Amino acid sequence: MAEYKGIKGFKVQYLSADPSNPIIGQTWYNSTSKDLKYTGVTTAGTWATVNSMNTARGFLVGAGTQTAALAFGGNTPTPPATGATEEYDGTSWVNSNPLNTARAEFAGCGTQTAGLGFGNLSATEEYDGNSWTNSNPLNTGRYGLGGLGIQTAGLAFGAQPFSGATEEYDGTSWTASNPLNTARSAVAGAGIQTAGLAFGGQPATGATEEYNGSTWTTSPGSLNTARFGLGGAGIQTAALAFGGFTGTVSTGSTELYDGTSWATNPGSMNTARNLLGSAGTQTSALAFGGSVPPYTAATEEYIGPGAPTTKTITVS
Repeated sequence: MAEYKGIKGFKVQYLSADPSNPIIGQTWYNSTSKDLKYTGVTTAGTWATVNSMNTARGFLVGAGTQTAALAFGGNTPTPPATGATEEYDGTSWVNSNPLNTARAEFAGCGTQTAGLGFGNLSATEEYDGNSWTNSNPLNTGRYGLGGLGIQTAGLAFGAQPFSGATEEYDGTSWTASNPLNTARSAVAGAGIQTAGLAFGGQPATGATEEYNGSTWTTSPGSLNTARFGLGGAGIQTAALAFGGFTGTVSTGSTELYDGTSWATNPGSMNTARNLLGSAGTQTSALAFGGSVPPYTAATEEYIGPGAPTTKTITVS
């Protein structure tokens, strides 16, 4: 009978612990757990529950990446709105200095060390990794809007009551631009100011639009699950949509956008919710807070298809 060494040219490694950085296809025997294991790739994106935020809330805003995220503002279980700001390092949340204007139902963008918050009603604030500083307000004061971009090139769009109003931020002031084709509120965003994406929104819709730095164009692909108050991550040609409210229930449905159409991911969020905060990319996203209901501090990390994963070989 042929042995593994004869087929592949090397022996199965005999290790007391799983390797810290295995390569795709690597096989080994874990003498501690007495399991034969190998490194494969994920066939579908998966959500994993991690450490919760310090302050449970909904209607909050998120920015940054999965390992360096920023959560700020929102409504807590006991009103009024909060200015609470927290930083996530890939493991846990740490409190930082609060917004100057406590608020909810607003938008933001940027990174953990260069964040931007705007709306409800027009106030704009910039975050430097430690504290918030007031900047010039939006031209159109509003709430329930969406946002995307970076601190020096942000984009605001939509509002409640239903609006398509769009404004660009240059790091100092806001300038009005062409509106969304589908007026809405509680809309999600991804991408940058010159290549943005807006999707979902209230009334519950799957409408998706792409922004080129001047105008919005309706995409031929709509979300498979129409919803509002959802989370978004990624860029215009590789975005992720998750959570939200369908008009009837909160959902954990997750979808991936390839620049043309949306595909539903087999794995949903562990905690279905809406009005949540989000950060990251299509293959490495973060979801936090929101309303289940009630408001929650739950945090989840998303790892997209194709990521390395350790699997145990079982024989039945």
